[in-house]
Amino acid sequence: MLALTTLPETARLAVRGVLCDIDDTISTGGRVTARAYQAMERLRAAGLLVIPITGRPAGWCDHIARMWPVDAIVGESGAVYMIHHDGRSKLHKRYVADESERRAARGRLVEIGERIVASVTGCALASDQPYRESDLAIDYCEDVPPLPREAVDRIIALMQKEGMTARVSSIHVNGWFGAHDKLTMTRALLAEQFGIDLDLRRAEFVFVGDSPNDAPMFEFFPLSVGVANVRRFADRLAALPKYVTSREAGAGFAELADFLLAGR
Repeated sequence: MLALTTLPETARLAVRGVLCDIDDTISTGGRVTARAYQAMERLRAAGLLVIPITGRPAGWCDHIARMWPVDAIVGESGAVYMIHHDGRSKLHKRYVADESERRAARGRLVEIGERIVASVTGCALASDQPYRESDLAIDYCEDVPPLPREAVDRIIALMQKEGMTARVSSIHVNGWFGAHDKLTMTRALLAEQFGIDLDLRRAEFVFVGDSPNDAPMFEFFPLSVGVANVRRFADRLAALPKYVTSREAGAGFAELADFLLAGR
């Protein structure tokens, strides 16, 4: 991983949008600081697209799409995107699966979640699970004492045994049915709502994140950035970010915003 400051100026000035994880990337210790929130506002004011790409639930995405200074949001690790059309005061939602498929899956997710919590001492259903439409989130360090790596690996194995895709964030293990991920829905969102072919224009976007479930984005984007705390997951990442900030979490996100906006 190279220092963010080594990113070439020509590439920096060509950036059209910032795609960003939320937990421990925009947030710091579970809170969005004033500086990180202002960084989103400054990026948008400069004409850049700002789109969070998160494992957080659809219920949170509804709020974020309406009230945060963002252009859209991808949630539940790629199961849904939402965009609020301000001029029409309308929230548009697009899911990978239709309502009947989501309803059927939720019943299975409840059963699987109960078995995992019973099998892995110390874990819990994520507190935001009631607001999820398509995935299961098992808390291993957000509202429970941090679990050892072996316990996290056990959660992953139990999800995979059920035929689920399992990914680790900085706070949860997320599991779902299907092959979608953060990248597949980001590609759909940009094509359907902004007319952008991401495969052709990936160099115009920065992705910033911090944990293993960001690996597809780190690999895909030539301008992928990890906030400094990404280093604690370095041995678990299938693909490392190309660049890294000097500061952690929300301060690292603000550092990235300062860097991108310099001279604009």
